[in-house]
Amino acid sequence: MNVSVSRSDQAPPAAPPAGTAGLRGRIGALGPVGLVLAGGISVQFGGAIAVSVMPRVGAVGIVALRLLFAALVLVVVCRPKVRGYTRADWGTVVAFGVAMAGMNGLFYQSVARIPMGPAVTLEVLGPLALSVFASRRAMNLVWAGLALCGVFLLGGGGGFDGLDPAGVAYALGAGAMWATYILFSARTGRRFPQADGLALAMVVAAVLFLPLGVAVSGPKLIEPGALALGAAVAVMSSVLPYTLELLALRRLPAHTFAILMSLEPAIASIAGFLILSQSLSLAEALAITLVIAASMGAVRTQVGRRGARRGHAGEDPVADVVAGPVAVVDADLAPEPSGK
Repeated sequence: MNVSVSRSDQAPPAAPPAGTAGLRGRIGALGPVGLVLAGGISVQFGGAIAVSVMPRVGAVGIVALRLLFAALVLVVVCRPKVRGYTRADWGTVVAFGVAMAGMNGLFYQSVARIPMGPAVTLEVLGPLALSVFASRRAMNLVWAGLALCGVFLLGGGGGFDGLDPAGVAYALGAGAMWATYILFSARTGRRFPQADGLALAMVVAAVLFLPLGVAVSGPKLIEPGALALGAAVAVMSSVLPYTLELLALRRLPAHTFAILMSLEPAIASIAGFLILSQSLSLAEALAITLVIAASMGAVRTQVGRRGARRGHAGEDPVADVVAGPVAVVDADLAPEPSGK
């Protein structure tokens, strides 16, 4: 999603000295992976900071601040056009914004009740289920079973007595909204140029949540400390990751991006431990590992299916959107460096 300035119209830089060409090539090969990991770290540590702010403004309040500041930044940077679109275009971007608001709102309600690692693990099940259903391959039943084993362990070996049931329900709801977000992200990207659709959808999400934030948190939302932390969460959890992922997706295959994004439950666990002092039991750590493995396996299976069917008519349109258990539609929709 493009929130950066294209440099394709600038003159190319001078050729580097011969002695540094190999080093720069190796750094360039590792760069996209580092960008994706940096984006994931930014998202999850931003989420951990958001949890630390919740005692001040509540879960609804921090979501309202995050969406508001993210919308302001994206509108200023992207300067999206608002004319020339059809009613169907606006219906798509509104649905995208609703999905975005629901995903954020439910997730923050979840992390207000259960640790970040389990919350993100349960949330990932939504996109994973979308990938499994879209693929219709028997192998994906294995990955689904592996994920269910992880969920079983996460619930303490039966039920969710160790986790707040409401927190679990919110996390699963956030996962369902994440899957919806993936589908409408693809549709929005086809109807709106560059990151215009993202910016407009973020405005929709902010407009939906701001009244709720005002009603729940009231004057606490405009306290200087809360505003500063809300802006930091918006940059870390929305603006910066979108920028880093766009830069990475220009040089990184979509399936590699998806596999790296599948590591987010582990990153969330680390962020929860370092910032919020949230520790995991051995069973919870194993559960998260199983879900990550299932996500990676589903990505590889889906990529193999798409590669085998590339160029053939009658492909499943949903499978074309979902290349794995994360929003890899960004890879298909991200503009080329030339700004196409």
